[in-house]
Amino acid sequence: MTWTVAAIDLGASSGRVLIGTLSADGVLTVDECSRFPNAPVRVPFDSGDDLQWDVLSLWEGIRAGLREAARRGPVDAVGIDTWGVDYGLLDADGRLLGNPMSYRSERTATAVERVHSALPPEELYALNGIQFQPFNTMFQLVADTCLARDALTRQMLLIPDLLGYWLTGQRICEVSNASTTGLIDPATRRWSPRILTTLREGLHADVPAILPPLVEPGTVVGPVHLGSVDLRTHTGAPSPLIAVASHDTASAVVAVPATHDHSDPGATFGFISSGTWSLVGVELDAPVRTPASRRANFTNELGLDGTVRYLKNITGMWVQQECLRQWRDEDAGRQMPWPEVTAETEAATPMRTLFDVNDPVFAAPGVMTTRIDEWAERAGEPIPRHRGEYLRSITESLVVAYRRALREATRLSGSAIGAVHVVGGGSKNRLLCQLTADATGLPVVAGPVEGTAVGNMLVQLRAIGALRGGLDALRLVVERSVETDHYAPTPGAEVLWDEAERRVLNPRRTPAAAVVDGLGS
Repeated sequence: MTWTVAAIDLGASSGRVLIGTLSADGVLTVDECSRFPNAPVRVPFDSGDDLQWDVLSLWEGIRAGLREAARRGPVDAVGIDTWGVDYGLLDADGRLLGNPMSYRSERTATAVERVHSALPPEELYALNGIQFQPFNTMFQLVADTCLARDALTRQMLLIPDLLGYWLTGQRICEVSNASTTGLIDPATRRWSPRILTTLREGLHADVPAILPPLVEPGTVVGPVHLGSVDLRTHTGAPSPLIAVASHDTASAVVAVPATHDHSDPGATFGFISSGTWSLVGVELDAPVRTPASRRANFTNELGLDGTVRYLKNITGMWVQQECLRQWRDEDAGRQMPWPEVTAETEAATPMRTLFDVNDPVFAAPGVMTTRIDEWAERAGEPIPRHRGEYLRSITESLVVAYRRALREATRLSGSAIGAVHVVGGGSKNRLLCQLTADATGLPVVAGPVEGTAVGNMLVQLRAIGALRGGLDALRLVVERSVETDHYAPTPGAEVLWDEAERRVLNPRRTPAAAVVDGLGS
């Protein structure tokens, strides 16, 4: 028989509802039911403005997508994955207290200082193993104590769990996403008593009172109730909601087809989940919470079947997306087609301008070309002259960050990497994948493009009994179902990337022309 599941996949720039059908021979096919935009919205209030998510618009997009899924036939389960960190707050009636704040808000500066005064960064990292990001949920929740709505708050639900509550009436918190909050002990996979006690007693932030119970991925949450949308399984029962690995990167890593891609049995795989953010790292059995790991700003997020995603967050396609948005606005709304973006990027001079994509100056929405120009001028890099050079600069600067993160992950975890898997939208970028192979000296396997949705579906299918086995068994389904592209490193290319990395880390010390000349440009 065949099984069909629906994946709700929300990213920072768009959302989709997709259906996956598992055939009797174990091949999974994916079709899109709906796609809708997503972006933080700047909303004014008495003393300023803030960035918030239009969660009601997302909810309508989800309803429309599930309506289309139901129209196409039985839906044996539903799962939700989204970005991490952000959340909605409920009052005593279970009503949402306003739009969820966006992680790109700048509201947490004072909260960071308060938390670190009670739990110094070294001590905090030893407890939660989470890289410092000023938008981590912990800091947001402390910032909430200064808002009027704090007195009305009775529960916090992360974005996928909030949507799951609206679908089922059940309030839970799935651990892969909970691990992005900074409130989890990654070794026990439970809320950290030490952190929660400090927040309540030291900072008067009663976070423990508003946290929902934790569940592991694969938990059946409850039947979906969606008013006029009648979702039914192939047996006629109401479709269940499954708590998948609900952080989108956790779902993407489930879908890495990494069972036969290297010959060294002692090696693991590196992954790059490439979208608005790039999440770069390795899969481990236990967290790494050493002082060196903290200084490198690596994070220990939780994955399926007791795994740890040891990774670094890198500002991914966000800079490119903001440039494309800027040019669209300047060009009377004309959107650059992707073939044009690709052609201009590939035609531009290699390694002409490089910059640090993780510099905080690139984090907020705005005119990115000006920020790149200013960074380049300060660093002694040539300023890009046209769109192609900006696009090439962004791509190559990302690759420098990928190379550095993968090498740090190897050194800090003690795990050798046999191959690098690129999943998500970046897997379609031929130049990005080839340059990643060249920069790391490792083979790169690109795909699946719909990695988050595929991983979401695999957890659902196992939860309802359509699949059996561990992660290797799930990844074999991906290998059978998805075509991947393979990129071999160019001999001798690594030395050029040694120079590129030095240019980014030590601005003005390496003349840009030296690397350009070395490439024969």
